[in-house]
Amino acid sequence: MAHHGLALPTVLVTAVCFLAPLALIFVYSFGTDNLVTLNVDFGWTTSNYTAFAQSLYLDTLLRSVALSLGTTAACGVLGLTLAYFISRQGPRTQRLLLAAVIIPFWTSFIVRTYSWVDVLQNDGPLDNLAHTLGLLGPRAHLDLLYTPFSIGIGIVYSYLPLMILPIYVSLERIDPAIYNAGADLGATPWRQFRRLVLPLARPGLIAGSIIVGVPAMGEYVIPEILGGGKTLMVGNIIANQFQETGNYPLGSALAVVLIVALMIVLFFMRRFQISAEVT
Repeated sequence: MAHHGLALPTVLVTAVCFLAPLALIFVYSFGTDNLVTLNVDFGWTTSNYTAFAQSLYLDTLLRSVALSLGTTAACGVLGLTLAYFISRQGPRTQRLLLAAVIIPFWTSFIVRTYSWVDVLQNDGPLDNLAHTLGLLGPRAHLDLLYTPFSIGIGIVYSYLPLMILPIYVSLERIDPAIYNAGADLGATPWRQFRRLVLPLARPGLIAGSIIVGVPAMGEYVIPEILGGGKTLMVGNIIANQFQETGNYPLGSALAVVLIVALMIVLFFMRRFQISAEVT
């Protein structure tokens, strides 16, 4: 009984702050928006879910999936490379490099995202560098800002530390003698990386992919700032339904679809993670 009493506060917080809002969204997703009274009528209709078949929502979902997969893959490649480099350094250098990875989190997420507007805009640092190198004509511009590419850069920049840390934890456990043994047996550095590092880093890589991929799928702030309202993701569509259109049932239905999709992805990724840890 004492153990159940200790768990009671956690159960209450989870029920009030997590399960209750999800249940409310689920109930609202079957309602209809009354344009006359501006109230929600609960007729238990599935029209909000069938509306998801419209090209606007499908295109937005596919764009969100593509950006999420692309940015997660980019974070995986960069995170594995940087984590491997950090793990091969001495203890003091490792601490300094890990601090450099964590320090950006001390700055506001929104401020860090807005800083990329100055970097990517026309006549910004990247645009001026391209002109200096002669890659563009006098009146041409890179036009990077307010594109899916700029959103991808913002997501990779913001979530890359969340990929580096779990991979580093996996690689940091490797005994340096393993690398020496591989070299003594004639394994090239690339063969050591492929046969030793990748298998041992797989649990951390899968964990990082979950941590990065799930929030990237429903990202709202980065597309709003770096997309400039021109490139929408599912998170922006849902926010617009609640904040601007006022169509709570449709916004709830879109949120339920997104949650279900993320749960399916999370389920399979978790199974891969467990199998990686076992092997």
